[in-house]
Amino acid sequence: MIGTAIAGEKFDTSSIFNTPLLDYIVHHTALAGRPGAGPALALSLVLVAIVCAFTGLCYAELASMIPIAGSAYTYTYATMGELIAWIIGWDLILEYAVSNMAVSVGFAEHSVDFMNWFGIHPSLRWISPAYLPSGMQDFQGNVLYSSGWHFGFNLPAFFIVMLLTVILVRGIRESAETNNIMVVLKLAAILLFIGIGASYIHPDNWHPFSPNGWSGVLTGGSIIFFTYIGFDSVSTAAEECRNPQRDVPIGIIATLIICTVLYIGVAVVLTGLIRWDKLVDNAAPVVNTLKRMYEAHPSGTLHYTHLAVVIGAMLGMISSILVFQIGQARVWFSMSRDRLLPKAFSKVHPRFRTPAVSTWVAGVVVGVPAGLLDIGTLADLSNIGTLFAFVLVSAGVLILRYKDPGRRRGFRCPGGPVLPILSILFCGLLMTGLPIMTWVRFFLWLIIGLVIYYFYSRKRSEFAPKNDRRTL
Repeated sequence: MIGTAIAGEKFDTSSIFNTPLLDYIVHHTALAGRPGAGPALALSLVLVAIVCAFTGLCYAELASMIPIAGSAYTYTYATMGELIAWIIGWDLILEYAVSNMAVSVGFAEHSVDFMNWFGIHPSLRWISPAYLPSGMQDFQGNVLYSSGWHFGFNLPAFFIVMLLTVILVRGIRESAETNNIMVVLKLAAILLFIGIGASYIHPDNWHPFSPNGWSGVLTGGSIIFFTYIGFDSVSTAAEECRNPQRDVPIGIIATLIICTVLYIGVAVVLTGLIRWDKLVDNAAPVVNTLKRMYEAHPSGTLHYTHLAVVIGAMLGMISSILVFQIGQARVWFSMSRDRLLPKAFSKVHPRFRTPAVSTWVAGVVVGVPAGLLDIGTLADLSNIGTLFAFVLVSAGVLILRYKDPGRRRGFRCPGGPVLPILSILFCGLLMTGLPIMTWVRFFLWLIIGLVIYYFYSRKRSEFAPKNDRRTL
């Protein structure tokens, strides 16, 4: 998403629906897309890290109150009741599904680049999304597809999701050693790009530093927030810490600092290698920039750096898709077990002992749209869903401090009500940096969820009268 955050998005005509909400509130003007942060994405990353620090500490308090592992849905169900849990669960389905759609599109772009490195050039029709809001151009600026829909399907994005779905249905056991190896490879790819790319930087590309001012910085933060999704997993370990009041903040803040420094390094080097406005609708800006560098300065170092970065990025995205598909299937499974979704979603495979139905449904729900939609549209929905979930988690901390102040908390968010309130305000601020159309789609998703809950889920849940359950 770094390319979209830097360059923004451009459309053929101005529209209120393509305009970031805050831009329209302040200027009352429809835009032809949304502004990019340019090199000032470094500031956007700092803003997002601060927001995530506030939210992570709130998440840690809520997680520490529940003596079981689980997602925000599990914590909310146990502390704030069924309706709020349904809203968060429905929201998490959106977050996990759309996140993986976007990551799958990014994986597809990198896999195509990997094939190109070996001289394999698949038909463009079957390696690009059917919907391209900004169209598609080659490196020379030639138009390959005009904006809008075209006949095609992103097969690599679809295939990776379905392949991992099969693996998850058959069962996979994650080990700390495997995860550590993946982390090392991803870090090595990032550091390699920063180290090699730094020697090819043209400082003129950093001017202007903030081409779209504060509006671009906020919008860039709203887009790049996608890359921080998953940081909250650190906060769920509060019960496992020897001294959670000390260890949890250190773990969350240290994780965010390391990620932010690496992200800023990539953003600074990338915008120093290529003008910020050349990255519009680029799902693989780092490897595509390395390809441009190699064409301009052919060398063995750049040639093999390009390959190493592609492989590192692909491995990182595979691990991300796996983790979020596991999380998504777990949410479907948990909501079904609580009788809020049909019983089929909590069925366990007789041989592999995995939630097979939930896993297959999650795979199809992610795989098909990943073949049709572009990365920018998908990331927007994931961002607003995640930010909304964080708002509810932070609000839940405030509510429980008032309604249940004596409840045991392994970790208490410092600063009284200040940090939860700041978390709500900053998450809301980032949400306003997203286009109005994203808000419309998100509210439609929530309305659909509430209709399902009112007419189906609440009548089947364990809290419903027995007569209501028998009628269903």
